[in-house]
Amino acid sequence: MSIRTRTPALTDPSAALRREPAAGTAHGLAHAKAILFGEHAVVYGSPALAVPLHGLGVQTDIRNSPGAETRIESQLFSGTAHSAPETMGPVVAGLQAALEATGGPSAEVELRIRSAIPHSRGLGSSAAVATSVARAVAALRGQVIDATALHTIVQKAETVAHGRPSGIDAWAVATPAPIRFQGGRATRIEVGRRLIFVLADSGHHGSTAEAVSGVRALHEAQPARINAAISRLAELTEGAVDEMRTGERDSIGARMLEAHSLLADIGVSTPALDALVDAATAAGACGAKLTGGGLGGCVLALADSDDQAQCLADSLRAAGAPRTWTTEVKAT
Repeated sequence: MSIRTRTPALTDPSAALRREPAAGTAHGLAHAKAILFGEHAVVYGSPALAVPLHGLGVQTDIRNSPGAETRIESQLFSGTAHSAPETMGPVVAGLQAALEATGGPSAEVELRIRSAIPHSRGLGSSAAVATSVARAVAALRGQVIDATALHTIVQKAETVAHGRPSGIDAWAVATPAPIRFQGGRATRIEVGRRLIFVLADSGHHGSTAEAVSGVRALHEAQPARINAAISRLAELTEGAVDEMRTGERDSIGARMLEAHSLLADIGVSTPALDALVDAATAAGACGAKLTGGGLGGCVLALADSDDQAQCLADSLRAAGAPRTWTTEVKAT
């Protein structure tokens, strides 16, 4: 997958991936993700489909710092791990879990985290940071973490970030190809035809924990209604997995529109997200939907050509998106 950005605020979305660590420093990398189908339904055991966003990445550099308290430097916070605010809880939890998994929690280190992934936009920022931290810790200690061990580490960080994470983000930000995820297991998906997506920022933070909690409360109050929505979201996901393999763009787009309608019905869309979906549809998108937890975050629109993607990006920005990115999923 490649990615092009149309936002002045993010001048080089892949810059974090090209920073060379100083001598004696190890580093770890990860990328963003977008959920194409199955958000929220995946929490109840249904399948989901996610794609990687390689051009939006995060790099963690780490070095030993004997005699000094562990420190974290990032865009959100700079200081000791002990004094880190609650918002840095997932990072601290991921670091601790990675240290424990690679030989013991006792360590005096200095982390430098640089991320081009927009925060709280449903793009897997917290999972990607935790993944890059875990890979950096392993590299510093001369180890390679296998996929299962890495997932366990990142899930500990994600639990702090989101409460009861499904696990899809932890797999998607560490896997270079689209995945189908269900019941804690991720499998790669073959792609039969190049697919072009425009990602639009609604300008509002999303809250996965709040959205999941809200759906859970609605499920307890109206189980038949929510179970029906979850069942249909699962059907849309399974059909889309098959259509990804054959490259049936129009059918995928139609599924995206229906999925957005269902997600709005269970209360995780917003007027801003709905307006962006409407703008994409009016501009000729094959389909569009929110991606991620909702209550803010981003909309994903499917274009039928590069030229149309340009038009979609312009229309989405005119409809209020402060920034857009154009991405492609290449045929395999």
